[in-house]
Amino acid sequence: MNSKNQLTHYRNSVLNPYQIYNSLFLNLPFDAVHSTGMLLPLLYQACEAGYQRQQSPHEILTAFLQKHSSADDDDEKITWLFQFIQYIERQIVLFDSVEEAAYTTNHDLDGLGTIPFLANQAAYGEQQEALKKRLQSHAVRVVLTAHPTQFYPGPVLGIMTDLSQSIQDKDITFIEQLLKQLGKTPLFKKEKPAPFDEALSLIWYLENVFYDTVRTINDRIKHHIFSDDELPDHPIIELGFWPGGDRDGNPFVNAETTLKVAQRLKQSVLKCYYRDVRKLKRRLTFEGVDVALEHIEKQLYQSAYVDLAGSTITADKLLDELVALRQMLLEKHQGLFVQQVNELISQLKTFGLYFATLDIRQDSRVHHQVMCEVAQLDSVLAVDYAALEEPQQRQALLNIIGPIEAEQLQSEVGQDTLKSIQAIAHIQQNNGEAGANRYIISNCQSALNVMEVLAFFKLAGWQKNQISVDVVPLFETIEDLHNAPEIMQVLYQDASYQQHLKNRNQQQTIMLGFSDGTKDGGYLAANWAIVKAKEQLSQQATEYDIKVVFFDGRGGPPARGGGEAHKFYATQSPLIAPTDTQLTIQGQTISSNFGNQQSAQYNLEQLLSAGLSNGLLHPTRGWDNDSKQLLQQMADISLTHYTAFKQHPQFIPYLEQVSTLKYYGKTNIGSRPTKRSGDGSLVFADLRAIPFVGAWSQLKQNVLGYYGLGEALKQMIAQGKLARLQQLYQDSGYFKALIDNSMMSICKSYMPLTAYLQNDPQFGEFWLNIFAEFNAAIDGLKAVAQVDTLLADNPLRKQSIQTREAIVLPLLTIQQYCLQQINILKQQDEVDERLIAVYEKLVTRSLYGNINASRNSV
Repeated sequence: MNSKNQLTHYRNSVLNPYQIYNSLFLNLPFDAVHSTGMLLPLLYQACEAGYQRQQSPHEILTAFLQKHSSADDDDEKITWLFQFIQYIERQIVLFDSVEEAAYTTNHDLDGLGTIPFLANQAAYGEQQEALKKRLQSHAVRVVLTAHPTQFYPGPVLGIMTDLSQSIQDKDITFIEQLLKQLGKTPLFKKEKPAPFDEALSLIWYLENVFYDTVRTINDRIKHHIFSDDELPDHPIIELGFWPGGDRDGNPFVNAETTLKVAQRLKQSVLKCYYRDVRKLKRRLTFEGVDVALEHIEKQLYQSAYVDLAGSTITADKLLDELVALRQMLLEKHQGLFVQQVNELISQLKTFGLYFATLDIRQDSRVHHQVMCEVAQLDSVLAVDYAALEEPQQRQALLNIIGPIEAEQLQSEVGQDTLKSIQAIAHIQQNNGEAGANRYIISNCQSALNVMEVLAFFKLAGWQKNQISVDVVPLFETIEDLHNAPEIMQVLYQDASYQQHLKNRNQQQTIMLGFSDGTKDGGYLAANWAIVKAKEQLSQQATEYDIKVVFFDGRGGPPARGGGEAHKFYATQSPLIAPTDTQLTIQGQTISSNFGNQQSAQYNLEQLLSAGLSNGLLHPTRGWDNDSKQLLQQMADISLTHYTAFKQHPQFIPYLEQVSTLKYYGKTNIGSRPTKRSGDGSLVFADLRAIPFVGAWSQLKQNVLGYYGLGEALKQMIAQGKLARLQQLYQDSGYFKALIDNSMMSICKSYMPLTAYLQNDPQFGEFWLNIFAEFNAAIDGLKAVAQVDTLLADNPLRKQSIQTREAIVLPLLTIQQYCLQQINILKQQDEVDERLIAVYEKLVTRSLYGNINASRNSV
């Protein structure tokens, strides 16, 4: 379908229905809602015209309120602003729902990147057997995290689901009722969620989206690729889970939470199996079969609803009974309805009794702190551990004496470290090994960080050669990525670690952090550093006869490794080990890409197809030495330029005083703090990537998506290399994905919003510096892609962004107005703390709508 037809479909299925249903908002049960709805288009026009005249948000809103309202004091103005915020928030919910309702209209579920398309590609290239062979070992693992970038509470998500269905059904009466319900439903949480609450929110997606979606994908794989052959025994789609296991910087997660989440995951998947068995009972009414099925049903019901703790059901036992049931159908009942039984067997092989693997994660600095505390106990290490050099510390750990009781340690974090490892053993016993078999080390900077974790397993009571857990180092900063091969070499040469890998089938999982890498080194340098690290780590693993699996810590926007991530997996360097595709799915990425079964199916198949097709069905163009040298030169320029930007004396003050960074901590969107340290000072190293990237996004500057790249393109073009870059854009899918994702970041930027800062005595020069890089990036991207407008070959994405940005422009203006007003109030002789607090509340509320409107950043 050409671009013109795509836009016509999008206009008819999304833009026009949105305008129709948007008119129903005038009936929402808000105070003065009619006047708010009538004035909002005028406010949008005032914003557009004001920014064209280079007015500040404060000037635009002040003039607008004077002209269109009778507000004489701050309290009346604030009332008006709150009403606008409430109205716009609900417009965003409506637009999300309309887009979801039109998903299959605007996405071809059998098109490029889907299972049928992949099968046809393989057939055309006579690669069917090669594709089957790859599927015997290949899998996609999406790991759901509770990182706080999703602002919709559960009731609102439920309304959105019903609203999308009603829009599909064109049920105007019910749509109007749902919009009225939405008008009376809070769009934000009044209290911060506990870690277990976060887990429950994401388990909803497992039960209601992923469970049935995986069944559909498996059926499509069998039909289009394997035909009459059996599917591979291993799960092709795997699920991972971080809520309740991720302790990195979250002081509220403990071993008790971990156990509760694991128990709920098991209970949830048993309920799913029970529902399937109930459906089977309607078909399998044959003599003998009905009795066997009823026995399975009773076991599942007892375990899922009555006594989970006392349940003796196991995945192997359940599988044996289902296989026996299938055999009975084949032998005695002509195989009638055997397909439905096969589907349930496939579900059981995929999800076991664990549903999703619960990963445990903690920071290496915490581990070292706890190990130093352990060393103070008598007869455990018997050396002054903290005073030793790293090689001596690793040697000392080989002689550590365990187990010990967690209560022997004084600190809470020390006790929890051991209890969390004991919890893993409990989960494996109850849910199966895959229930919790990965321990991730954040901020991994040495081989010692890995060896300390292995030592903790011994202290927690695990036998040395029976540690059924993968220890996963996470390399995040540019320096850590550079040092990763050296760190892994030390581990591969260590006899005790060699034995551990032998017990884990010679497989090593390594995690790489896009978010913190980009925060540390900028967009281009971080992405390229990860490619180089993967190439070196792949070659190294081959030398040591180890299968390496890469697990990517990706966020939603391109600045955090997101965007259209599947394009990167389809175009990886041929020197990177072609193993599983594993990545984190965070925040609004979950609801936007996996919020319903259609979008989840489409995006999971895109990831699966990308990993399978890379190196199998596509020529690996753009990875010759000349191309890689060109990318390396650009990455070096970008890193230097971004580092200078990061070290600018106004960098931290700008974030503190101009951006909404500090307001992220005031929102009730997640249980963990916005930075790792507990003190009040802002230290760049401790700042989490999510609020860091989010602060730039709220400013509509999105520097993490282009800063450094603009300078690199500028210099390379000045050196006469434009033609080479243009050719690389055509040849290299990897480079094209980099460029296109950067275009997306820029399309979601709006520099006029903060242009008033160019005249600010403190930040004027700093803002102009950002603006210059912004323009350099636009010029360079257009020149390389040989286009007149950004995202020219992705019209639907661009149209969606433009519509969303138009909806939130008044909201962004209100946010900046409030920030300016706060600064004005703080400079007065008598500071009105009450009024400042109210304006700060307005800023915090505006965060919700702005983030929710950015769902398509993924």
